[in-house]
Amino acid sequence: MRRMILASAAVAAVLVLAGCSAAGSSSSSSGGGIPQPAAPGSEPFVPGDGAAPDGLGQNGTAEGGAADGSTRSGQSVITTGWITVTVDDPIAATEQAVALVASVDGRIDSRSEQAGSDGQRSTSQLTIRVPADSVDDTIEKLKEFGSVDSVSLSSNDVTLQVRDLDAQIGALQASVDRLLQLVGSASSTADLIELETAISDRQGQLDSLKSQKQYLADQIDYSTITLDLVQKGTLPSNAPGDFWSGLAAGWASLTAALTGFVVVIGVLIPWLLPLAAIAAVVIAIVVLTRRRDARRASTAPAPHRPQQPPQPTQPQPQQPQQPAEH
Repeated sequence: MRRMILASAAVAAVLVLAGCSAAGSSSSSSGGGIPQPAAPGSEPFVPGDGAAPDGLGQNGTAEGGAADGSTRSGQSVITTGWITVTVDDPIAATEQAVALVASVDGRIDSRSEQAGSDGQRSTSQLTIRVPADSVDDTIEKLKEFGSVDSVSLSSNDVTLQVRDLDAQIGALQASVDRLLQLVGSASSTADLIELETAISDRQGQLDSLKSQKQYLADQIDYSTITLDLVQKGTLPSNAPGDFWSGLAAGWASLTAALTGFVVVIGVLIPWLLPLAAIAAVVIAIVVLTRRRDARRASTAPAPHRPQQPPQPTQPQPQQPQQPAEH
């Protein structure tokens, strides 16, 4: 029992020390002491030496904004861009863009091509990932493919996020190391299981934070550029240009209208037959009902009307006769 109490106290002490280490790391990060994530294969960045990690520029700008993955003062910046270029042949320009990206040690994340038709021009879209210090040169070379319609670049400063990840990773790694040292001194199976559970939990958190840091470092080291290639020229107009073309267009529209009318009639016929049968039954019922009512009205006896007594006649006043004139 005493050994279990001692092992539990040791685990609690390790947890307290891990919390103190995390707090110390956070406080030091606010002072600028947390190192920046370096590009794969490069030397770690030491604050205050005036240098940035390999693959990250010091003060690169494009179109008035930062274009590199790192700016002065050791900041970590994610740069994204969008460029639309009108070219003669989007398919051929796509191959040129792929070769250009390969020449700067970049990569193509996605690629889509759309063939042209009578009512649509040929287009192509590429999602390009290039090193952060090559964004300016890549944009300038892409502009040479044809006529530039639009260019847009944006930068997102993630310096605080990077420092916070470094602090959490350092604290969790120290905690895992201390717990691993206690495994060898575990005196019982219960103590060993408790230590392994704590180690497994912290190791999972540590792996998740490392994955986030790796993804963030990739976004910083390689800027994302979306390239749209559009075929040059205007779409053909469908409006008639003379009398005969107008006549042909009118005849085609009339034929299309008649065809559509015939199709509508064909669709309605299956519905019209049942409706016509129902309407015929309703009309027959109404006609028979009216005839029956008329027959009843003709055969019914006339109503008896009481005779009124004769009205007494009043004598008419006699007019006085005028004497005859001689």
